[in-house]
Amino acid sequence: MQIASSKDKNTIFGELCFYEVINEIWDLDYNMFTIPIFKCDWVDNKNGIKVDELGFTLVDFSKIGHKSDPFILASQAKQVFYVEDQLDPKWSIVLSIPPKDFNNIEGLDDFTDNCMEHHPFINSMPEVESFDAMDESEAMYMRKDCEGIWIKK
Repeated sequence: MQIASSKDKNTIFGELCFYEVINEIWDLDYNMFTIPIFKCDWVDNKNGIKVDELGFTLVDFSKIGHKSDPFILASQAKQVFYVEDQLDPKWSIVLSIPPKDFNNIEGLDDFTDNCMEHHPFINSMPEVESFDAMDESEAMYMRKDCEGIWIKK
């Protein structure tokens, strides 16, 4: 739930993503149980996050926000990977992978939104069963300068 202030009567339910780098991992010890929390540097949601023309989310780690609230419960976090953008090194591309165990997991779509194989650009590429079945428009996606390896899902 997103609320602008304590007087806000117009609450909005929706997904709001925050991106961070974990600086410290703490275990809050309550004798009977412990609670792991992460102390993070959060990317500013207004100036430090953008979506490029291919649909990839990019973050700028020089734009830090939420400095007064650096903690998150470990159970609230999802693991993502940041890959430096080769065109503009100040930006990093956000990528996530699905969980390792695909059997009997509800809500799997939440984990696969930013995966390469589920990305809008990758999904728009044609699926090819064999080299013989390809037409000219599909052949333009193939490299001609090296030998390829077919990988089946």
